[in-house]
Amino acid sequence: MTPNSQLDGVAVVTGGSAGIGEAICARLLGEGKRVISVARRAPTISHDNLSFIKVDLADRAETADAFTSIAEREKILFAVHNAGVIRPALVEDASAEDLDYLTELHLSAMLALIKAALPAMKAERFGRIVGVSSRGALGLQTRTNYAATKAGMFGMLRTWALELGSHGITSNCVAPGPVESEMFHDIVPEGSDRKVKLAEAIPVKRIGAPEDVAAAISFFLSEEAGFVTGQTLYVCGGTSIGSVVI
Repeated sequence: MTPNSQLDGVAVVTGGSAGIGEAICARLLGEGKRVISVARRAPTISHDNLSFIKVDLADRAETADAFTSIAEREKILFAVHNAGVIRPALVEDASAEDLDYLTELHLSAMLALIKAALPAMKAERFGRIVGVSSRGALGLQTRTNYAATKAGMFGMLRTWALELGSHGITSNCVAPGPVESEMFHDIVPEGSDRKVKLAEAIPVKRIGAPEDVAAAISFFLSEEAGFVTGQTLYVCGGTSIGSVVI
């Protein structure tokens, strides 16, 4: 595969409307890729190579229809499942309804995306799959349902690495730690003492930026990363090594 042949395929990014997802879209657009953001909200950035499809990714039928429609008209060679929410609760208050919702959003939507993308990836003998999990998958207070579904991504992506490697398709995971985003500020208010203390507790002494995560995803999507599959890269400032409470 020649470097320019990548431009024949499209990158699908779920949850590309804000935060990490928007940074991923911006990074890929800067690299010359055509990008389709699939999310509930339109992205705030605009670009000739950026398209948007409004989808509730927790709605199984709507999600499958959207990805099938994209695959019918585009070659999906880059698939990034970034969409996610937290829904924090202590275990006493964790609900099965939230678990169902997060399973649809974090796992079922990713499965639907990959199943739609695989025919083109296999035909081209090239594909890049990246799931955005979380350092919280290792365990974090108030994250029973979130941690369970984000950890489930590890197993799915590792399994696909084994099944799809012979087709030239890699499957990897990026697990961010504390990163400036709407979801982060829902838990840790901007300008709060809690944010200052959290930054001090992180080995690199700062909160992550969405662009930090986008850079890691860019590597996994590159042709140069063809010998890397089934891996999880923690983009977390070192928080996966010790215990940082947010």
